Amino acid sequence: MPSGLDQRSAPSPAAGRAAPPRRRTRSLSLPETRWALAALLCFLLALPVHLLDGPAWLWGPLLTATYVTGGWEPGLEGLKALRDRTLDVDLLMVVAALGAAAIGQVLDGALLIVIFATSGALEALATARTADSVRGLLDLAPATATRLLPDGTEETVDTASLAVGDTVLVRPGERIGADGRVLDGASEVDEATITGEPLPVTKGAGNGVYAGTVNGTGALRVRVERDPSDSVISRIVRMVEEASGTKAPTQLFIEKIEQRYSIGMVLATLAVFAVPLAFGDTLSSALLRAMTFMIVASPCAVVLSTMPPLLSAIANAGRHGMLVKSAVVMERLGQVDLVALDKTGTLTEGTPHVTELRPLPGSGLGEASLLALAAAAEHPSEHPLARAVVAAARDRGLPLAEAADFASAPGRGVTATVAGRTVTVGAPRPHTRPHPPADGPDPREREETSEREEPRGREEAGEHGEASEREPAYRAVVDELEEAGRTAVLVERDGVPVGVLGIADRLRPDAAATVAALTRLTGRTPVLLTGDNARAAARLAAEVGITEVRAGLLPEDKVAAVREWEAAGRRVLVVGDGVNDAPALAAAHSGIAMGGAGSDLALETADAVVVRDELAAVPAVVALSRTARRLVVQNLTIAGAFIAVLAAWDLIGTLPLPLGVAGHEGSTVIVGLNGLRLLRETAWPRPTEDPAPGTRVTAGVTTGSG
Repeated sequence: MPSGLDQRSAPSPAAGRAAPPRRRTRSLSLPETRWALAALLCFLLALPVHLLDGPAWLWGPLLTATYVTGGWEPGLEGLKALRDRTLDVDLLMVVAALGAAAIGQVLDGALLIVIFATSGALEALATARTADSVRGLLDLAPATATRLLPDGTEETVDTASLAVGDTVLVRPGERIGADGRVLDGASEVDEATITGEPLPVTKGAGNGVYAGTVNGTGALRVRVERDPSDSVISRIVRMVEEASGTKAPTQLFIEKIEQRYSIGMVLATLAVFAVPLAFGDTLSSALLRAMTFMIVASPCAVVLSTMPPLLSAIANAGRHGMLVKSAVVMERLGQVDLVALDKTGTLTEGTPHVTELRPLPGSGLGEASLLALAAAAEHPSEHPLARAVVAAARDRGLPLAEAADFASAPGRGVTATVAGRTVTVGAPRPHTRPHPPADGPDPREREETSEREEPRGREEAGEHGEASEREPAYRAVVDELEEAGRTAVLVERDGVPVGVLGIADRLRPDAAATVAALTRLTGRTPVLLTGDNARAAARLAAEVGITEVRAGLLPEDKVAAVREWEAAGRRVLVVGDGVNDAPALAAAHSGIAMGGAGSDLALETADAVVVRDELAAVPAVVALSRTARRLVVQNLTIAGAFIAVLAAWDLIGTLPLPLGVAGHEGSTVIVGLNGLRLLRETAWPRPTEDPAPGTRVTAGVTTGSG
C-alpha cells in the first residue's frame, strides 16, 4: 500500500497553501461613505458662493442638497427610533440643523450635517474593517485538505466536511486543515498564529497540531480530533466577536446620558416657548426667547469640551508613533490600573538572533570562523534559526563559502559539504551511549567492532577519540546556554563537535524601563501572559522586573485571565501582537498592539497600535490620556458654568440673542483652545533616562507642562 509520507514532491495546489489575499472592504462600497462624500462635495461647492454673497439661487440648492444627502439617513433612523419611543441623537442633530436654518443660520446647519455624516461614515468603515479582519482569520485555515481513505488512496475535500477520526495528509509547506494529532511523519510546524512564538515546533507521532498552522519541510499524517467548526482558529474568531460585544454596556451608559439630555433640552425649549405664550406674551417674543434658550443650552460647548483634548492627544500620540483609534479609546487608556504584557513580539523583538558564539577548545576556530562555517551550511535553509545564523554572519561582513550536498532533517538540523568537509548544524546530539555491562561487552560484539573499526586507520580513530573528549565540553556549554534560556545549536565538522551557537529572541532595549513606568502609573507591576514555557517566561520576567507570570496559555486562557481581573474590578490594558492575543485585546478594558510584526487581526482588534514598535510609547500614551482626561474635566466645568449662567439669564431676565450667541460661541472657543494645548510637543510624556546599575527606578515617564 503506497504511503503518502513518501511523496515529497511539490504540494498539490488543491490542498491548503498560503492564506488567500486579505478581504478588505472598500470605503466607497459603504452607503454611509457615499452619502457623506456627496454632502461634503455639495457643501464645499456652496461655501465660497455663500461667503462671497453670491446669488441665493446658486448656493441655496447646493446647501439643500447637503441637508438631504447628509441628513436623510440619520433622520430616517431617528424617526424609526422615535416610533419605538426613543429620542435618538441622530434625529436631534437633524432637528438642530433644521432649527439653525429656520433662524437664518443655513450654513451653520449644513456644516453640522456634514460633520455628523462624516462621523457616521468613519464609524461604519471602522466596523467593516474589523469585521473584515475577523473573517480573514478564517482564511488561515485552508479551504481544502487531502483525506486518506482506508484503501490508501487520496481525495481532496473541503475542510468543513472533515469529521473526527478522519486521517489527512499534510505535505511540506501546506497549512494544516484541522485540529488533530500526528499519526506518522516528522516536521517543523509554524504555530505563531496560535501561540505567538516565532520558532517552529518539531512535530512527530503523538504530537497535537492546530488548523491554520503551517507545515515545514516534512510530510505528516494527522488524525482529526476536533470538528473544524470547533477548531482553535474558529474559537478565536468567536471569542473576538463575543469580547467586542462586552464593551456595549459602556456605550449603553453613554447613550442613556445623551437620551436624558436630549429629552430634557427639547422639553425645556418647548416650555420656554409655551409658558410665556400662555401668560400673554407675543408669539414673536416667545419664539425668540425659546430660540435663544435652545442656542445657549445647546451642548456644543459640552461636546467640544471632550473632543479637542482627546483629539489633540490622538494627534500628538500619532506624531510619536502611537495610533489611537478613537477619542473613546484615548479616554479609556487613562483609566487602566493593571497591564498585561505578551512576551514574544511585545517585550521581545519577535525574531531569533544569535546571542552566543562558543568555539570548543581544540577546534581551531574563533568566533568569526565558527559563525562563518555554520552560516555557510545553513545558507540554503529557510528555517528561522538558519536565517538568524546567516543574518548574524552578514551583519559581521563574513564571507560565506559555497555549500554542496545540502540536506535537511526535520527536528535535527542541516548537513552540507563546505570546503570539502561535512558540516552539520542542528540540535545537540543525545548524551553518549550507555556504558557496557560490568562483565564487558559480548565477545562477538567486540570482535565485530574490531573488524568494523580496523580499516578506519589512526587518523579516523584519533578524530573520534577527539570527539569523545570534546563531548563533555560541548555538553556543558549546551546545558549552560539552555539554562540561560537560549536555544543551543551544535556545529560539527566531519562528525566532530567544533562549537555551539546560542540563539534567542532578543529583549527590547526599552522593556525594563517600560515595565517600571507602567508600575508607577498603575501602582502595580504588570503581569506577563504568554504561550511560552514557564521557565523561559520566568527568566524573561526576572530580567524586566515582572513578578507575576502566567505561562503556557492558549488564547482562551488569556481571555479567562483578563475576565478574572475585570470581574475583580480591575481595568485591564493588554499589550500584544499576535492572532493569539486578539481575543484578550478585545476582552480587555483597553488593548494595544505592537505594529511592527503584529497580525492583521491584532491590529484591527486593538484599540491602539504602536506604529514604530517602540514599547516606551505604551506608558507614554497612558500618561497622555490621563492629562487629556484632566483637561476634559476642566472644559466641562467651564462649559457647564456658561450654560447655567446664560440659561438662567434668559429664563429670569431678557438675554439679548446676540449676547447669547456670543456667550455660547465664546465658551466654545475657550474650551476648544484649552484642549488644543495637548498638540504641543511638550505635552508628550518623555521616558526617563536609563538608571545607573543598582539604581531603583521609581519614575518611568515625565509629563510636560502642557
